[in-house]
Amino acid sequence: MFKNKLVFFSPIIALVIIFIFSLTLFPSVQPELKNLPIAIVNEDVGVEIPNQPKMNMGQTIVEMVQKNSKTTKDQEDPVVKWIEVKNTEEVQKGLDNQKYYAALVIPKDFSAKQASLRTPKPSSPEVEIFINQGMNTMASTMAGQILNGVVDNINNNVRTQLLDGLEQQEAKLTAKQAESLIHPITKKVTNINEIGANSANGNAPISLFQPLWMASLASAAIIFIAISKAAITNRKENFTAKLVQILIGVILSLVIGFGLTWLADGMVGLHIPHFTDISLFLSITSFCFFLMISAVLSLLGLKGMPIFILMLFFGAPLLAMAPEMMSPFYRDWIYSWLPMRFMIEGLRELFFFDKVLTWNSSVSTLVWIGVVSMVIILASALRFKSTNEKSKIRG
Repeated sequence: MFKNKLVFFSPIIALVIIFIFSLTLFPSVQPELKNLPIAIVNEDVGVEIPNQPKMNMGQTIVEMVQKNSKTTKDQEDPVVKWIEVKNTEEVQKGLDNQKYYAALVIPKDFSAKQASLRTPKPSSPEVEIFINQGMNTMASTMAGQILNGVVDNINNNVRTQLLDGLEQQEAKLTAKQAESLIHPITKKVTNINEIGANSANGNAPISLFQPLWMASLASAAIIFIAISKAAITNRKENFTAKLVQILIGVILSLVIGFGLTWLADGMVGLHIPHFTDISLFLSITSFCFFLMISAVLSLLGLKGMPIFILMLFFGAPLLAMAPEMMSPFYRDWIYSWLPMRFMIEGLRELFFFDKVLTWNSSVSTLVWIGVVSMVIILASALRFKSTNEKSKIRG
């Protein structure tokens, strides 16, 4: 009778499986960019023009990009969230602290040089574009494209204004003036927190996630099965077995952390900037994942394994994306609850931002996950069943 019911419900089960795994594909299909934080710095001091108000083209550009940002999308969710920053020093700190994906800097002499374009001795003004590569490869590339488009648009406007003004004056162009009209404003593009010449390095944190997750999952399952089969006769022995389970997890995590780093560096060819720091961070991450998985298995048995399989399928596509590219549903209800995102954030700092292993937000969050999981594992020792009562392994 049970088998007949299972056959009857099999189409529904198939649809549910399709629905669940289709959800894992939606984030990476036509991602929409919203509220991408890009800094803009206006250091332009302006220029005095006889019989005219003081000209500050830097401020004009700031107002223009902010206005265009609101008109390209609805005001609640523009493509770019422009953030005004006082000076280059502050924007550099913001880039290093992963506040901005890119920055546009307008120098002090911008207006003065632009005014010179109408003279026989023109000097093209230059803007600086900083691309924060290490923050997220895909999002920082898009930010760079946006800023290049902004500068190209400014160039077109300035070129039109200059030509109109020269035509009204019926002025003759010198060879240098004609050359400057091709690109009235030049740009200097600088990559900050670079991912290196090998583009694969930009996805190094994502590449390390899957093998570490699977190794932690397999280790937790194997140790859980071994502990479940042990001949335990009382709660004290059960508690001791849980402690042994945790200690074995420490050893396995060190093997996973240092082994994965060695393989990534020696065989895969990823550039490992701080071998010891990255190895220790991966070991901490693996141990916390081991504890988290073991805690769930202690409560649910092997029936809890699908939870972590689904986390892998949901997490993998989201971890490669910037939060600004996700829909509110995925960003608020899935991505923000994924424990593995702290692994990715911590690895980005170690790989691209020249940081060393410290007690930062990523490490502290992972450790708290591990501590809570450890308490659950030890508390589960109170749910004792003798060997004679176990007819089979839970799950």
